[in-house]
Amino acid sequence: MTGSAAKAYRIGIIGGIIGGVVFGLFMQMQGMLGMVASLAGSESLFVGWVVHMVISVIFGLSFAVLTFVIPNLWTLSLLFGIGIWIIGPLLIMPAMMGMGTNLANAFTPDLLMSLVTHIGFSFIVGATFKVMTRKKVAGAKAA
Repeated sequence: MTGSAAKAYRIGIIGGIIGGVVFGLFMQMQGMLGMVASLAGSESLFVGWVVHMVISVIFGLSFAVLTFVIPNLWTLSLLFGIGIWIIGPLLIMPAMMGMGTNLANAFTPDLLMSLVTHIGFSFIVGATFKVMTRKKVAGAKAA
């Protein structure tokens, strides 16, 4: 693994954690973490947080990989947010809960709010990349 890839993966993990905490707080306020816990056969708030944070770290790492394909962080953030919205609440979550897909309901108010929050998560990960790579460059220039 090259140094730049390892650095990108570290930043992706950090961005996934930050975005996951912010997004998770919104989900907890809306009482949705129990539904996330049900993916692991539980109703526990703690299990919901654990599952949610594991998913957030996986998404942060996925974002990191995609920075090598789509270098513009803001374009990537928008596209990635839409992508994880389609993959998560429209396809995988409802299928794992035995409901089929949510594609027919994609433009209902609840799922549109979910789209906004997934894009928000992605922009937090993108901003983490922007800040952490700027610090490294600024620190290198100061030395």
